[in-house]
Amino acid sequence: MLTRNSVAAAALCFISGYAVAAPVKIALIETLSGPQAASGLLYRAAVRYAVEKMNTDGGWNGEPVQLLEYDNQGGPASAADKLKAAVADGAQIVVQGASSAVGGQISEDVRKHNVRNPGKELVYVNVGGEALELTGEKCHFHHFRFAGNAQVRTKALVAAMRGANALGSRVYAINQNYAWGQDMEKAIADQAAVGGYQVVEKTLHDVNKIQDFTPYVAKIAAAKAETVITGNWSNDLLLLMKATKAAGLKTRFGTIFLDQPGNLANAGELALGHFVAHTFSAEAGGIEGEKFVADYKAKTGQVPVATQPQAIFGLLMVADALKRTKSEGGQLNVNAFARALETAKVRTPLGDLSMRAEDHQALMPVVVSTVAKDAKFKVDDTDMGFKPVRVFRADEAATPPQPACKMQRSN
Repeated sequence: MLTRNSVAAAALCFISGYAVAAPVKIALIETLSGPQAASGLLYRAAVRYAVEKMNTDGGWNGEPVQLLEYDNQGGPASAADKLKAAVADGAQIVVQGASSAVGGQISEDVRKHNVRNPGKELVYVNVGGEALELTGEKCHFHHFRFAGNAQVRTKALVAAMRGANALGSRVYAINQNYAWGQDMEKAIADQAAVGGYQVVEKTLHDVNKIQDFTPYVAKIAAAKAETVITGNWSNDLLLLMKATKAAGLKTRFGTIFLDQPGNLANAGELALGHFVAHTFSAEAGGIEGEKFVADYKAKTGQVPVATQPQAIFGLLMVADALKRTKSEGGQLNVNAFARALETAKVRTPLGDLSMRAEDHQALMPVVVSTVAKDAKFKVDDTDMGFKPVRVFRADEAATPPQPACKMQRSN
């Protein structure tokens, strides 16, 4: 019910030519339940921290940024439903990271929504879906990726492992059977000549449905692989590590997500000497890296792990773009925000992070680390941690835009 005072205030705003400012609403549509929830909950914690930081720095247009949270339950269909709910709740920016399958659904639904609703666009901030198609044939103006991809990660991983004389000549590729895993399998094969190895066998398996990886570990052993390279994540990597430990398999692993919580605990000392290509290392980041970790721990009660830093740094780029996007009648012009995001750049403890306008792929430093007992920061309540082997600047880690991306920009 409107009171006499509220009516008078509204009339004064109208007469004076002012519009009531509307807050920016960010919708997190993430996997918060089910077998992949461990990954989704990591993203949620990181996004909450970043939004709190935005608001400490003044929010947008004098109003705090609002964070809305939705559980996609790990599936594309549920994510589609939650996106509709977010739109109904007034969200202008959508954030998601766990699973390229879910990310692909959100990206396409955002594209379709924007075509049908000019003037009411959304931007999808992708902090973890690394399938190549999202910045390739399925790229679009309102999708921005603040994570790596299979080409970037594998390029860095192979170069660092070869430089450390830890790659060997026989490589086994095991990956999840969907866009991301298929990209990884291809990237592993593509890097064989540069890495000086033979791919002795390739395996694609169902995603988050396998409870016992013992048969796969037996295949790895039978192939006499010196190194296993895998893009597996969440439960599929946890259970692979568990089966590896049970079998006493001493084959070295080159991974993308070994730094997810629980992996070293599951693998035990057999993880020593394994490698991971990740987007942050406090040890490699020096004093600035330690400051970032200390601040995150003070505010959340844990240190930032796995994909959390890339999500935070990506949202700091969102904050940078918001600061450079002027209010239009108290409202956020999403297309103007997207144009600002194309030129966003922030400094991280490992170096510059920027957005490439051609395909909306973030150019970011990549660090390759190995599991060691003399790592400065221990993980999983073990005496082991990730010791940096080599840090690649953003330009060193980058691979060219895919020709399949035909970016169409909005006015």
